[in-house]
Amino acid sequence: MICITVAPVSRKLAKADLLNAARQGDIVELCLDHLAKEPDVKDLISAVDKPVIVSCRRSRDGGHWKGTEEQRLLLLRQAITAEPDYIELDLDIAARIPRYGETKRLISFTRMDGPETNIDRVFEEAAAHDADVVKYTWPTRTIDDAWPLMAAVTQKRDLPIVGMGLGRPEITFSILGQKYGSPWIYAALERGMEAHAGQATAFDLNEVYDFRSINRKTLFVAIAGMGESATITTKAINAGFRETGQNIRSLPVEIGDLKRLEKMFDVLHVSGVLVFGPVGQEILPMATHINKLDFESQYVDLLLCREDGWHGYNTIWRSGLKMLEAAFGKTKSGQRPLTGKNVLVLGSGGVTQTMVFGVMHRQGIASVSGPSDETSQQIANLTGCRSLPFHNVYDSLYDAIIIADPAVQCGQHHGSLNPSLLKASQTVMDVSNPPQEHELFAEARDRGCRLVEPRDVFADQIAEQFRVLSGQELPTSVITQSLS
Repeated sequence: MICITVAPVSRKLAKADLLNAARQGDIVELCLDHLAKEPDVKDLISAVDKPVIVSCRRSRDGGHWKGTEEQRLLLLRQAITAEPDYIELDLDIAARIPRYGETKRLISFTRMDGPETNIDRVFEEAAAHDADVVKYTWPTRTIDDAWPLMAAVTQKRDLPIVGMGLGRPEITFSILGQKYGSPWIYAALERGMEAHAGQATAFDLNEVYDFRSINRKTLFVAIAGMGESATITTKAINAGFRETGQNIRSLPVEIGDLKRLEKMFDVLHVSGVLVFGPVGQEILPMATHINKLDFESQYVDLLLCREDGWHGYNTIWRSGLKMLEAAFGKTKSGQRPLTGKNVLVLGSGGVTQTMVFGVMHRQGIASVSGPSDETSQQIANLTGCRSLPFHNVYDSLYDAIIIADPAVQCGQHHGSLNPSLLKASQTVMDVSNPPQEHELFAEARDRGCRLVEPRDVFADQIAEQFRVLSGQELPTSVITQSLS
């Protein structure tokens, strides 16, 4: 079930927020700590036909309560007499507010500095304070931080456990909580109304993560990233699995300790991993099987778990070069379209390096340049291409320019790339963060360059990734819908 948190600042607007939350969620949490004036809790919750949790959090626990602790306790005691379905009580104050009527006690434990390691101690204390449900809250910066929450939910206990991770990687725990039987997970009503930065909305859970289709038999494909491109990929992959009738869904994760990752994926039944940006280099050691060309590129963006271990694939350079060659067209001599072409690759890191490798593999003449001349030289040393100082890229002519790093800045100040580099005779491709468009690519469009759209690279890449993951074709309608 989805619990939507509502934190009104005005009693006048509180009912409207509660009604909207009740339409989209299964449970509503009414946070009293944001209200400027003392509320009539009984009147507020009478308008809602869904179970209601009433809470009032201290600032040290991530709330906005400005009064004294005694005033907060008085407010909670008054709130419980309105007989909401649940009252949330901090572990350290639970003994001071006894059970009342039919209201269930949600005993909460919060840490703002990091994960709690002694889950059992907290659980036993909460149970001793007459808990009906135990709640844990702490920051979840990576999957490592979320792991204790997952372990707590997956173990069979006498009392149900819910958790709230702070930060966008909370979605990892939310999805796993749905699979392993957590009573509910938390979501925001809409953008701008999040209980904490990065919290998923009810719309995200339903439309992007296909939350309600997840059950105990669901397998996962990990999406290693939390950016906009990862979200678009998640939506497309989930829609593809749904359309092809497979009980597999995407599990967004923020990669932490690589040494623990393989074991965690095994426990969570993760069958594949899609990665973005620099993670493709970091996760390469996990691939025990990889073909010669992809190994030489020193980058993977897809991992597939088979009986003999993890198999690694590099799809970005193949999709990118396929699109770039198509833009140049066939040659009369039968040579590859990139043979002898001068290609400048802009950026640093894994995607830059793999695109340099791809150009050279297709007999192009590759040069690399980025804001860090030292990093560009390192890539040149590894691949055997030419390195250009960033301030000298304007001195040469290029048949094609590949934008391979979102960190490259477009502008006229120091450390940025002046768009005067772009000429109408050039072909420009953007693989910096498909399907998102780099600002330099927008400049190339304005200047009349021949373009290889990041949307087209994305469509080809995700179709190939889905084919490897599922053994089936990703419906074209799914790609179109995800890009819309």
